[in-house]
Amino acid sequence: MVYDCAIVGSGPAGLEAALNLKIHNKNFIWLGSKNLSDKIRKAERISNYPGFTNISGAALIDAFQKQIEEMEIEVTEQMVNQIMPMGESYALMAGSEFYEAKTVILTTGVANKTALPGESEYLGKGVSYCATCDGGLYRGKTVGVVCNSKRFEHEVNFLAELADKVYLFKEYTEPAEVADNVEIVKAKATEVVGADKVEKVLCKDGSEFEVDGIFFLRDSIVLSNLLPNLEAEGGHIKVNRQMETNLKGVYAAGDCTGRPYQYTKAMGEGNVASHSVVEYLSELAKTQK
Repeated sequence: MVYDCAIVGSGPAGLEAALNLKIHNKNFIWLGSKNLSDKIRKAERISNYPGFTNISGAALIDAFQKQIEEMEIEVTEQMVNQIMPMGESYALMAGSEFYEAKTVILTTGVANKTALPGESEYLGKGVSYCATCDGGLYRGKTVGVVCNSKRFEHEVNFLAELADKVYLFKEYTEPAEVADNVEIVKAKATEVVGADKVEKVLCKDGSEFEVDGIFFLRDSIVLSNLLPNLEAEGGHIKVNRQMETNLKGVYAAGDCTGRPYQYTKAMGEGNVASHSVVEYLSELAKTQK
């Protein structure tokens, strides 16, 4: 079977793309996790999602899953290892399985290839990747920030407005321009530790810093072997306003296209990408007549 579209990734962007393709009666396969997004599920509180006030991540995921069931949409729980062009379609390898689709929407999220020990384990327990999403949880408290690019300093300063103390583990060479309550740590952060939640950041020189939470603000790069010749920019998949990549019939949406890493932004891009797919399939059908 050749699908009209293959959606790779089951976060908010993938969800929105699937909903819209279903409405347009397209034959698609959605590859990802039936849990949709562990990142969302572990969120303590989401305050900027329209229609909900301070909803928990778990409650939002439950609402997503209810809608998926009502729309009779299935998630094929497999990890895509490689995508290869095949003329006017694409072959997707997922373990021992093979799928073919006329178009692909990449909603792969952020690939944290340089995660510190403890970083993944404490996600939702003091580890966060979005200052504007979770900063409010740390009013008057002490937080750490691992940051590898100066362009994220506005998020560091945003946290400084909320927190009592911020330790900045700076991984870029440019001089920092940060608030007075931000202490720049020269030592490299190597591990996040704690009991039930984040308690300390350990450094390469043996120093330790007690924190109530830690934020990771990094440039991220999509796995280079996923799709040959896919163009990247600033560590993310390069797209235009139609969410088109440099490859014909391939689209991308969500965190994989760059910041801000926001659920609503991801869903909007997923919607645009799916509309672009519908238009592309329409044009493709005309050429095949």
